[in-house]
Formats: sequence, C-alpha cells, structure tokens
Amino acid sequence: MRSGKQLKIGVLTREFPPYVYGGAGVHVDFLVRELSKILDVSVFCAGPERPGAQAFAEEVPGGPDANPALKVIAADVAMTAALGDCDVLHSHTWYANFAGHLGKLLYGVPHVVSAHSLEPLRPWKAEQLGGGYRLSSWAEKTAYEAADAIIAVSNGMRADVLAAYPQIDPAKVHTIYNGIDTELYRPDHDTDVLDEIGVDLARPYVTFVGRITRQKGVPHLLAAARQFAPEVQLVLLAGAADTPELKAETDALLATLHAERSGVYVVSEMLPRDKVAQVLTHAAVFVCPSVYEPLGIVNLEAMACETAVVASDVGGIPEVVVDGLTGTIVHYDAADTGRFESDIAAAVNELVADPSTCARYGTAGRERAREDFGWDAIAVQTKALYESLR
Repeated sequence: MRSGKQLKIGVLTREFPPYVYGGAGVHVDFLVRELSKILDVSVFCAGPERPGAQAFAEEVPGGPDANPALKVIAADVAMTAALGDCDVLHSHTWYANFAGHLGKLLYGVPHVVSAHSLEPLRPWKAEQLGGGYRLSSWAEKTAYEAADAIIAVSNGMRADVLAAYPQIDPAKVHTIYNGIDTELYRPDHDTDVLDEIGVDLARPYVTFVGRITRQKGVPHLLAAARQFAPEVQLVLLAGAADTPELKAETDALLATLHAERSGVYVVSEMLPRDKVAQVLTHAAVFVCPSVYEPLGIVNLEAMACETAVVASDVGGIPEVVVDGLTGTIVHYDAADTGRFESDIAAAVNELVADPSTCARYGTAGRERAREDFGWDAIAVQTKALYESLR
C-alpha cells in the first residue's frame, strides 16, 4: 500500500447511475460523490457502460443463456483484472463481493464489504435465480468471511451478519449508516407530477416507493389498502416484479383493489428523484411494509420530504423511523401476516385522520434526516475505516 500518499480506493458495484434500482445503488452513488472529495476513488461496475465507471459486461463466453448468477461471476473475474493499482477494495452486494475477494487474494490489498443485504435472509431469491442462488450465497459467504472489514448499514444489520456468519470476528464488523442528501430530497409543493399521474388532490393519499420484490412486502400493503378509509388513495411508484409469479400475485391483488375502491395509481417507470420528491411531499403517509430491510434509505427520503412514515419493525428500520416522533412502527410477524396488514391499515387511518400529527412527524423527520444521516459524515467515517487497514 502507498506510503504517505492519498489512498486509491476501488469501489466495486453492480448498480451505478444511471442504472440504479435499489438502496445499494443509491448508497454507492452518494458515497462515491462524497468520498471523491477526500480520496482518489475509481468505480468498477458490472453491466452496461456508463459515465464515471469502468464497466464489465455480464457475459459468459460461449454461454449466452447461462444462469444470471454465473454471468455475474464472469463479470467479477473480468473486473478483478482491472484492480491492480488500488490500495483498498470496497465491494457492494454479492454481485461485486467476489471481485473484491479475488482482488484481495491476487493483489494483497485489503477488502472492505458493505453489507446491504444477506443472501441467507433472502431465500425467495431462489425463486428468481434457481441454482444461481446457491452460487450467490457461496460468493457472499466466501467474501464476508475473508474480508478485512465489513460495514453494516445499521446495528440490526450488524447483528444479522454475525448471526448468519458466526465465524466472522465481531471486531471487524462496523456500523456506518446509509445517508440522505436533504438538498436533493426536500419538500416540493408543486403538483405537476401528481396532475400527470391523475391523483385527486382533494383527497389524501398514501404512497410507496420501491421494487416489487418479496422483501419489500408489497402484497401486504395491497392487502392492507383494502382496509384504508374510503377517502384514502394509494400511489405506488413500483418497478417491475422480480419474477412472473410475484407479478401475477401483485396483479391479482391490484385487480381486487381496483374493483373495491377508487384512487389506486401504479407508476411502473422509474421516476427521477425530483418527481419522486414531489409525490412524497404531498403524501399524507409513506408506507414501508418491508419484511426484510437492512436500513431502508427510502424512509429517509420520505422523512427528508417532511412526510410521516408507517413502517415495519424489521432490520434497521427502527433505527431510522422513531416511533411516535417521525412515524409509526408496526410489528411484522411472519406467522401472522393478517395482523400485520390490519395494523398497517389502522396506523395509516389514524394518521390520515390527524393531519396535525402528520405535520409534526414530517417536521421531526426532516430534522432527523438532516442532522443524523448526512453523507459527508458517513464518508469521513468510511475513510477512517480504510486508513485503519493500512
């Protein structure tokens, strides 16, 4: 490693703008912006070419129909060949963890892993990847157990890492939260986006922003919405479902909801951040019904837009959403999802009926997002961790 010179950090990822579809990609985007102000940072990504990063296609030579997980591993191998001049490797998600592990072995440099999710806690991925789920699980386990340091995005995530991989030394697992840019996510009181969607501004609405994947709990939200007060609308900013089976399930629930009530809107395209901020700003409540969530950046986005939150109590969410201060926390029990859905509906209805509490939660939420989750402070903490590995 260089002596007396600025560290060169290799950030390894699959998601990087403009191809960002989840919280890990948002994290990488903003962390790189801040780290680049204080360190020499190069981004290496898997997938299509994009500005600001060196990209490696997910292709298996001679195997165009290979399992998606195998294509990721092929991209990781190609990525590893480009990492030779980095002083520290920092990988994000299993999609890039294996490249970080190979780079550590090949070049003898430290490897830092950011834990955004854990394959053992996402068994539904087998529905999407088939046997590739066993491959992704192996790649993650191998990289985590050999990593020089692991960054957990919440204390809840840190506990999950140590439970899933008990061979890991707890001393090398560090909690550094995800963050939020409160200048990009701030209240927007214009209504052009809502007018385009068709939302009735004379009626309150609840919103959800996220992918349609098992961990996000969208089917639970759609079931809960059947119990919302009649005047409450639902605006879903939701991408395509992970699998055909989940799409069919979601479509059936939406059809039932459309038959029973008006004011249900689904936007399947990924909206720019400014448009999302407007939808969040005008919502009476943002709902996060996740059944698994290491932190949940989207809750910070809603809070930064001064929107009250109703969220499940899984993972790191209670470390972000403070029950009774910035929103309402609802207990998730996999053995009693009907109760979970009813409790979401009750929490939503109570807040919608009490605009003053919603406003108070919104004000407190933005203040918490600004004071406790700034990306500049997170970058400084991350830099200190890199330097501790020298």
